[in-house]
Amino acid sequence: MYAQCPECLTIFKLAGADLAAAHGSVRCGHCASVFDALWTLTAQLPPEPIEYLEVHASQAAPPQLVAPVFRPNPAQATLFTEAIDRSRAAERSSLPAFAAARRRARAPRAWPWLLGSALLLFSLAGEVAWADRAHWMNSANVRTALDPVCARLGCRLPLRRDAATLELLSRDIRPHPSVPGALIISATLRNDAPFAQAFPVVEITLSDLDEKRIAMRRFHAREYLSDARAIDGGLAAGASTALVFEVADPGKDAVAFEFKFE
Repeated sequence: MYAQCPECLTIFKLAGADLAAAHGSVRCGHCASVFDALWTLTAQLPPEPIEYLEVHASQAAPPQLVAPVFRPNPAQATLFTEAIDRSRAAERSSLPAFAAARRRARAPRAWPWLLGSALLLFSLAGEVAWADRAHWMNSANVRTALDPVCARLGCRLPLRRDAATLELLSRDIRPHPSVPGALIISATLRNDAPFAQAFPVVEITLSDLDEKRIAMRRFHAREYLSDARAIDGGLAAGASTALVFEVADPGKDAVAFEFKFE
């Protein structure tokens, strides 16, 4: 049989025992390169001049042998298998300690990777839920599940918010009776939601006749309510409350005002 070195292209004659000893791996006697002789192994050389031996194509499945020349009895087959096992055991025992340990370490352990991936997924889900906690706290389905649990544990969830269910019943603006250059803006607000909700952030915009904004300010609950207990309890379902705001007078051009709730 013949094989060609892929580095220096030297063609060598070799025997089957040489291939079997190192599973097809050989060293070139000309350039000292180590290569797989099975890639170009051939029983006969092509006609001269010879440049390259044909490289065998890879196959997805191993070729099936169909022309047997000898079949030993079962006892001989067992002895042959045992001889192969002894040869492999001797090969493993001849390895240095660090090489044997590396070979044992090659067997992958899947469970640490699976556990780590699961922990990362739970951590990511927790971060996403925390970043969007305001949305979840206002979800009716989530609150239906969390409110009974929190009641048993003695904790208190943040009040829900739904600006769309807040109804402005009346509003009024007038000069401040005791502070020059100031205005008092009053309004009556009703909660049409079926649950108590937090007092909203109120945005008041003053504009002129052309609806051009002259002044705007946003008020948090603590800025228009002085009762801390009322703020903590929120606006009950169906309840109404009066809101009073003190603002600087932007001038005579401010003829219209608008409320927005957040």
